[in-house]
Amino acid sequence: MTISARLIQASEVPSAERAAFARDVLEGLSAEPKHLSCKWFYDTRGSELINSIMDLDEYYLTRCEAEVFEEHAAELLRAVGDEPFELVDLGAGDGRKTGILIRRFLELGARFEFFSIDISESASRSLAATLAREFPTLAGETLVAEYASGLAWLAERSTKRKLVLFLGSNIGNSSLDGARAFLGELGLALREDDLVLVGADLVKDVDVLRRAYDDSRGVTAAFNLNLLARIDRELGGHFDRGRFRFYSTWEPRTSAIESYLVSLVEQEIAIDALGRSFHFGAHEAIHTESSRKYTLAELARLADVSGFSGEAVFQDRRGWFADVLWRVAKTKGRVPALPQRARARR
Repeated sequence: MTISARLIQASEVPSAERAAFARDVLEGLSAEPKHLSCKWFYDTRGSELINSIMDLDEYYLTRCEAEVFEEHAAELLRAVGDEPFELVDLGAGDGRKTGILIRRFLELGARFEFFSIDISESASRSLAATLAREFPTLAGETLVAEYASGLAWLAERSTKRKLVLFLGSNIGNSSLDGARAFLGELGLALREDDLVLVGADLVKDVDVLRRAYDDSRGVTAAFNLNLLARIDRELGGHFDRGRFRFYSTWEPRTSAIESYLVSLVEQEIAIDALGRSFHFGAHEAIHTESSRKYTLAELARLADVSGFSGEAVFQDRRGWFADVLWRVAKTKGRVPALPQRARARR
């Protein structure tokens, strides 16, 4: 048996996705201040650019988490225990870091099945093909579903303990209140004694943080500006990207890198699919992404208020990144409508 893809819940058809994109653009560019959701970064070109970002020298996060898995997989496996379990990845992306953990677990003789949950059918099928090629003896499925539907399907199918992965500092793309809400809902969707491994980027030297989100080659700038190009391609926008500049900064009050596209001149921009134009003042900004950083103490408090008990903390050698292992403290009742999270930098 090898990895295969399974459709649990119909993925968004292109027309529905385009309509949702149009609604979000209309809402975001009509707001004060203007904003665009980071979930729309990931069209074909955006996915290519995020993979390039993860390979940049300045972008340490991917390498740090990969180091955690290489160095601490045995400790993590001891914490999980000897019984067979299910490894469940929420939003696996291209699976590059998850692949490291799978390889190390297999080398250590762990008995597990692998499942990913992602609403994108194309991403799920691509991941299934990659894992089947790299790990031909690995059993499991990549599930095309929102998180709640996928977890509910797994709960009905098996009573095995689950180790749920939420990696790559995805938790940092929510506000603190948003992270609490998401994790609380995740705990409700799991059984008592299930485990969650959460990847989180830690607070560190501001210059290191800023370089990671504004690289010298301009790849991160291109990644953000591609949002405007996507509006042009899919919604008939008339953006001149040369009239916008990417800008990111560290905001100490929220412990987050905040990213923006700043209009260099006063301009009026029409978007045909929306049937209207949007005014931009000179130096007016569109907020595109927040990337929150945590301390270990904040992560411990987050676990407690979200209904988890802390089991272990695994860090890279420099202490820049942490993967924290939490256990579901108690059963909390029905499975809620757990939201599908936008993919973040993995």
